Amino acid sequence: MAEILAAGEAMERALALLEGGDVVAIPTETVYGLAADATNGVGVARIFEVKGRPRFNPLIAHVADLAMAERIALFDPVSKSLAQTFWPGPLTLVLPQRPGNGIHPLVTAGLDTIALRMPKGFGGQLIARLGRPLAAPSANSSGRISATTADAVAADLGPKIKLVIDGGATSVGVESTILKIEGGTLRLLRPGGIAAEEIEAAAGMKLLRGAAGIEAPGMLASHYAPGAAVRINATKVANGEALLAFGPRRAEGWQGAAALRNLSETGDLREAAANLFAHMQDLDRSGAKTIAVEPIPSDGLGEAINDRLSRAAAPRDKID
Repeated sequence: MAEILAAGEAMERALALLEGGDVVAIPTETVYGLAADATNGVGVARIFEVKGRPRFNPLIAHVADLAMAERIALFDPVSKSLAQTFWPGPLTLVLPQRPGNGIHPLVTAGLDTIALRMPKGFGGQLIARLGRPLAAPSANSSGRISATTADAVAADLGPKIKLVIDGGATSVGVESTILKIEGGTLRLLRPGGIAAEEIEAAAGMKLLRGAAGIEAPGMLASHYAPGAAVRINATKVANGEALLAFGPRRAEGWQGAAALRNLSETGDLREAAANLFAHMQDLDRSGAKTIAVEPIPSDGLGEAINDRLSRAAAPRDKID
């Protein structure tokens, strides 16, 4: 079973595991990540092994600073401006790879681009000490609910890994926003912890939606799924369903719910994002066969929340 160490005590142990080609679960501001040295093929392969992750699904490479990022990828002016505005933080940029960057091909799943992010806190400190980028998808079994606490990581992956670093509950609670600049356009590949409106204001251009195929992490049709079925935009609750609520007003029949968690009593989307995965895990443990989810607005961080919920609700036979 994995050892759980507080962030203030874990640095040397984490470095030793990474240098040895192993993985560690680390806290970031978005969700917990399962990290390996992005230049070490053995370590990156361990990520796929532990998560049971499809090999074609690329990983995000995490960097300590912009200088490290520019050694890995080629930045256009808009991407560089966005990095300077939002890094460190929950923004991932998909960029052309710089030739000879040393990133193992498993990280990019054979693409000629790479997804880069600069995390806050312990993750950034660990990368700086290692001196190399970390490949780090969310620290959960592939397709399942992302972990926002060290205990949630240990409950899922604990038997398969050696170390979970406890940095407390994550502050953002959903994964990073993923963007790609291409042909003078700015494309949103995955909504996340920075709202589209903030990005459009900083970039001075509109975001386009949609992508052809798997261009970045988190784009599988079915993803972030609990064991229970998920039913979104529910205005009625059947007896025995668990209810994931939002705001002060309840769906019809809520009194018969097997379990209830409210993402935000006041309808605050930032609070809802931070609570999303932990509340879904709580309801999944209730034993209910279905989780009904009340409607959530799609503005601001609601876009990211609804993206995760729609993937959780997708037919499970779409998980490859």
